Amino acid sequence: MSTVAIQHIKSDGHQVILGRHCLGEFAELLSTEAFSGAKLFILVDENTAKYCLPALISKVSILSDAEVLEIGVGEESKSIEISTQLWSVLSELNADRGSVLINLGGGVITDLGGFVAGTYKRGIRFFNIPTTLLAQVDASVGGKVGINHDGLKNEIGLFNNPNTVFIDPDFLSTLPRKHLLSGFSEMIKHGLICDKDYWVKLKEVSFFELESLDESILTSIKIKNEIVSSDPFESGRRKILNFGHTIGHAVESYSFESDTKEVLHGEAVAMGMVCESFISHRMGMLREDELQEITAFIFSHYTRIFIDQLVFHRLIELMNHDKKNRDGEIKMSLIQGIGNAVIDKAVKADVIIDSLNFYARWVN
Repeated sequence: MSTVAIQHIKSDGHQVILGRHCLGEFAELLSTEAFSGAKLFILVDENTAKYCLPALISKVSILSDAEVLEIGVGEESKSIEISTQLWSVLSELNADRGSVLINLGGGVITDLGGFVAGTYKRGIRFFNIPTTLLAQVDASVGGKVGINHDGLKNEIGLFNNPNTVFIDPDFLSTLPRKHLLSGFSEMIKHGLICDKDYWVKLKEVSFFELESLDESILTSIKIKNEIVSSDPFESGRRKILNFGHTIGHAVESYSFESDTKEVLHGEAVAMGMVCESFISHRMGMLREDELQEITAFIFSHYTRIFIDQLVFHRLIELMNHDKKNRDGEIKMSLIQGIGNAVIDKAVKADVIIDSLNFYARWVN
C-alpha cells in the first residue's frame, strides 16, 4: 500500500494537514505576517525532546529560536500541578496573547498543551503535531483538551481547537510496537462504530510496513471528523466515540491508583471494547458470532490485562464518575452489529460485572 498525498481536512474551525513532508507547510505558515514577532514555545516530554524535536527543527528552522518546555513522560504529567508550572514558566518568559504554543507529542502532550493554551491569559494560539498513532487518529480531531484530577481520567477540561494539526506519519518510526497498538485500538473502534468495511480492512494492517498505515490514518481522521462536525460539543451522536471508553477509562484510572504497572490508554480501550461488545450482545444488539469475531481479533493483538475479581466493584465505583452518566445510571455507547453504534444505554452493575468475567475467562 502506497503513502497518501498531503491531505487538507477541514475540521470544526481548524485544519488537519496529513502527509509525509507536511511540516514544510508549517514552516511556510509560521513565516506569514500572522505570526510575525510572535513568541514561540514548544511543549515536549522527555521522549519527544530526544526523538522528535530535532526532526521538527530541521524541517521548520524558524523553531530553532523557540523556547522548549519539557515535562515528564506519562499520564502523571497531565495534572493541575504541571499545568500550574507551565503557566508560571510562560508568565516568567513573558508569553503574551500573541504567543504560540506548539504541542509536539502524544495524547498527554496535546491534551495538556491544549488545556494550558486555552486557559493561559484566557487563550493563546496553539498547534498540535501528534507523534503517536493514538494522538494522530484520536487527539487530532475534536477539540477536547484537559487533565486528570483526583485519580479520574480527563476530569477537568474544555473544548479548545488548535489553529492547525500537522500529522507527519514519519514520526511513527520512533514508537515501539506497544504504543502503535495503543493507537490501533482507536482505529478498531472507528470501524466497529460506523464502518464495517473499514473494520475488515484493518485486519490486513501490517505494523512491519509503517507506510501501509497512512491510508488507514486518513480514514480514521475522516470518520472522527465527520462525527465531530455533526455534534461538536458531544450532546448526541458524538457520544458513539465513547464505545469501549466507559470500562476502558475505569481500568486506566484504577491503574493510576494501584501498584500495578501503568496500562496504556489504547490497551484499556481494547479491554473496554471486548467488555462492551459482550454487553451489546447481552442486550440483544450484537450476534454471538460478531462478539467472538471482535474478541478474537482484539486478543490476537493485545496483551491481556489481569484484574482481580476483588477489584471489579472498585471499577464500578470509578464508572459512576463517568461524564456520560445521567440520573444516577451508568450510560454507555454500545454497538448494534459491527459498523453501527447507539448511545445513552443504561447498563446495570451486574451486567458490567458479567462482562468483566467474560474478559477474565479469555485471559485465563
